[in-house]
Amino acid sequence: MSQRLLIIFSALLIVISGCEQDPLVKRQVKAVAPMSQENTLLQIDKHISLTPRPQETFSFPIQLGEVGPADSLYSGKRQYPFFCMTVDAGLGQPLVDNERGYGVPVYDDNEQLIGYSKDCLIRSRLDYFYAVAGDVDDDDSIRPYDPDNPPASSSIAHTEIAGKLVPEIYRLERGSINRYIYHIVMLVPEYGMGNRNIKQYWNQKLLYQFKGGSSIGFRQGQMGAERFIGRRRSLLSQGYAVVGSSGNDTSYSYNMLLAEDTARRVKKQFTSLYGDPIYTLGIGGSGGALAQYLIAQNSEGILDGLMPLYSYPDMVSQSIFILDCDLLQHYFNITASDNDKWRDWEQREKIEGMNGINDFSHPYTFLVPLNQIVAGVWPSMPSGSSECVYSWFIASTFFYNPKQGFIKPFFSDDVKEQVNWTYWQDLAQIYGVDNKGFARTTWGNEGVQYGLMALRRGDISIEEFIHLNQYIGSWVPQDKMRKETAFTPLGMKFPLWLSLWSRNNITEPSPDIAKRKPADPQAIANGYRYGQIFIGKAELPILEIRHYLEDELNMHHTAASFESRLRIQSYQGHNDNQVIWISHKDYTPIKEGVEYLDRWLMTLMSSDDKDPIAAKPESLRDACIGSQGEVLFEGERVWDGEWNNKPVGKCSKVFPPYSNIRVQAGGPWEGSIFKCGRIPVADAISNGIYGGLAMGSYRQKLEAIFPDGVCDYDQGDIARPDLGLTPVLQAKQNPKNNHSDRAQAK
Repeated sequence: MSQRLLIIFSALLIVISGCEQDPLVKRQVKAVAPMSQENTLLQIDKHISLTPRPQETFSFPIQLGEVGPADSLYSGKRQYPFFCMTVDAGLGQPLVDNERGYGVPVYDDNEQLIGYSKDCLIRSRLDYFYAVAGDVDDDDSIRPYDPDNPPASSSIAHTEIAGKLVPEIYRLERGSINRYIYHIVMLVPEYGMGNRNIKQYWNQKLLYQFKGGSSIGFRQGQMGAERFIGRRRSLLSQGYAVVGSSGNDTSYSYNMLLAEDTARRVKKQFTSLYGDPIYTLGIGGSGGALAQYLIAQNSEGILDGLMPLYSYPDMVSQSIFILDCDLLQHYFNITASDNDKWRDWEQREKIEGMNGINDFSHPYTFLVPLNQIVAGVWPSMPSGSSECVYSWFIASTFFYNPKQGFIKPFFSDDVKEQVNWTYWQDLAQIYGVDNKGFARTTWGNEGVQYGLMALRRGDISIEEFIHLNQYIGSWVPQDKMRKETAFTPLGMKFPLWLSLWSRNNITEPSPDIAKRKPADPQAIANGYRYGQIFIGKAELPILEIRHYLEDELNMHHTAASFESRLRIQSYQGHNDNQVIWISHKDYTPIKEGVEYLDRWLMTLMSSDDKDPIAAKPESLRDACIGSQGEVLFEGERVWDGEWNNKPVGKCSKVFPPYSNIRVQAGGPWEGSIFKCGRIPVADAISNGIYGGLAMGSYRQKLEAIFPDGVCDYDQGDIARPDLGLTPVLQAKQNPKNNHSDRAQAK
């Protein structure tokens, strides 16, 4: 009864919904500016790491009160529309740059319209902040310092620099570079306030702060000053300088070429003011971690060491199974809802690979029966969840549906109709566009045999395997996709999705088999060449850290660390420069990590050969860490397991990794095959792809589902181009899969 009432109440909310106009509407973009700028996209023949970057054309440093470059140096034309967020960042309105209605409207102090800003530029400025004395919560530990009304000295925290206690006062410079908001912060003496050049407390070491998040682009982004400083307060108080940019925040773009271009210029702004640091260490989580891997792979001169937190190899690789998630949920909840097996989340896990937990609470489970009713299926309330659902809820809608756009009204309805809102469209200059104007996409599932490993293990029957692959289908072409139905009644922050799992955009059986979608080989090739895909080329000191969050169904799954490791091993022949720490969620070993990386980098910078392996501290090893910071186990083999086909290591027993949908479909753990080579079903049967199962009598049915054959992952990614690179051990006939000769000899 309560379930029915909840559904009825939700429907009533939709009907009677009404709320005050969102204040964002006043600032929304109502016209799209033409992309007429002359700045060019870096032309790449093989791999981006082999392509020299052009000489800087802007005269750094940007002077206070002046404006930084709007055009990027080598990452292509300015993207429009582009929503300005200087107001959100506490920097006031952007500068007016046109009267033609392009971009956001700009108002005077009397709220009268004075023009528009399409490029969101702001003048560089200084502000000051202080750390509050006492035991203050991190989110409230940093506050603005008003020189005209300074806080009492007793209310300012102090830190020790060169044996002397000094007040924690931080100078923050902000402005715009490549249209994004940059930050430069360091500890300064109180008497030096107003002097941009004072750097006496700087320890000559620089941190580049990256930040994660989900994005389809088209926004400037913003970084809260207090949070930016507070996040790295412990290091700032030791004398480190910290820089960053909203252009290096993947909440606003996953364009890694633009992220590199921006990071290079932000660092140039810093060095032109304060000189070269001893080293620059990248730090940041999730998307801010994968950005470090890709910038280190693609370029030189920006980062000297990496501390990726909760990292993935890259966004493109994640999209492979992310876009499978909704397909599977539609299958489990609609197509095969009469199979009670799929109400058991541990059974779903055998197909999804990612963790599934029965009796796990999910705040939006009521949307499942609501959508089942809409689809004409008998409703049932889920009694658990999985990472696919809990973490990647409506991800396909957000990243892949060109007609969806943002829930918040950043753009007018007219602008929404003109733009294709996807991750790939944000990078259309890199991936290319088809003859209908849609960005080419890397995702496809032709030949993918979902649940193959479950079949081979005996977890599902042959009939269940065939039914799954017959009806799971794929995504309709981009030009055929429709906006999903979602409402936000009474100002709810989270919408009610009435077309959950993007079911309106999933291919239907025709006549009794749902068609699959091919991946675009040109998009894949461009993704590789332009460094949007991590190939394992990251020959710098790397300490990757993450919490173990599998029991929370968190999207930052442990297996991602080993995907990166496998790619590093494949390219370098070893992973001696990459260390993985996974800790209990109640302990964060960043302090220890920075200390280790500092030792590593200081040794490396003072060495003659600049060999990161020789400079690595002997005591820095792979480890799992307990809730009190204790090292549970450490050493070369502690993370071994199914991912590298080794006996399960001690840490893997404590913090077991899960896999993903494509691994459970027979794909490789490194997750780097976007377009699989295919073989006929008959060859798959004779080659033992189905294990010891007698599949001969099912051959005809499988051939109908897979008329062009099934994936043969031994062929690798058939769309991967020649990148012109010579991996360190690629020439060896049988390169070691886990450790280098050097590591073996220790």
